[in-house]
Amino acid sequence: MKKQEYTVTEPQGLLDFLMGQMPDTSRTHVKELLAHNVFVDGRRTSQFNFPLQKGMKVSIEKASFKDRLRPRDLDIVFEDQHLLVINKHEGLLSYSKNPADKTVITVLNQYLDATHQRCHAHIVHRLDRDTSGLMVVSKSKEVSQRFEEDWKGMVFDRRYVAVAWGHIEPPKGEIRSWLTDGEYCVLSSPTDNGGKLAVTHYEVRQTSRRYSLVDLKLDTGRRNQIRVHLRELKHPVVHDPMYGYKDDISPVARLCLHAYRLCFTHPVTGKRMKYETPVPSAFMKLMEL
Repeated sequence: MKKQEYTVTEPQGLLDFLMGQMPDTSRTHVKELLAHNVFVDGRRTSQFNFPLQKGMKVSIEKASFKDRLRPRDLDIVFEDQHLLVINKHEGLLSYSKNPADKTVITVLNQYLDATHQRCHAHIVHRLDRDTSGLMVVSKSKEVSQRFEEDWKGMVFDRRYVAVAWGHIEPPKGEIRSWLTDGEYCVLSSPTDNGGKLAVTHYEVRQTSRRYSLVDLKLDTGRRNQIRVHLRELKHPVVHDPMYGYKDDISPVARLCLHAYRLCFTHPVTGKRMKYETPVPSAFMKLMEL
């Protein structure tokens, strides 16, 4: 894949920026590139008036036939005959029992079918609909079962980054509680009430006037664990409609939680696999406020 990369020096629309970088290219051809070949901060973007901000990276990548078939709702970070590592975008379900729902599995099955791979995607672990970040998805039930049988032994580092409200004190610590599924949300108890023990380690990376950028590592992988635990600290995740502030006035339109690191032992080859994605640009913009 051939790649050209540019750095944005001042706010402007994406099409105008591209025209400025390619003055000898016709407007029609630039629009054709926008349909499939333009990426902003690593994410394919086709919106001609996408609002670029100073410091963003814009790349033009001339993709192969297979690359052009790659889905838009997620990024394929790694792929072999046994599994895929993906970067899921916010707003996409990991899995649903309703076959009509768009999910990681339905999107990947369309890709696998279009590229004539005789296999189906199988969920290994999940992220909340509005959480973005790294996931591993297998191409067979056998590989999924290997993960299920020894998840803690195979996954040796998995971390998240979040933007939380306020300044967290102390800036480094552990949150431990027992979680149970309520009718509408996950409930937390500081003592054993028959629920499942959940342990989260956190460390503040950076603070601003309103927010904290927090690094999080899980000892357990319970449903909504990070979101519940940051609420327990009284510093909920920014733009969390279930566990956050009802009067959240942040200027972002997404849950500020991202799974940025995933490291595991390949269940077939035994190779140690390490993947990491950058902190979403929307998070860093908040930290400037």
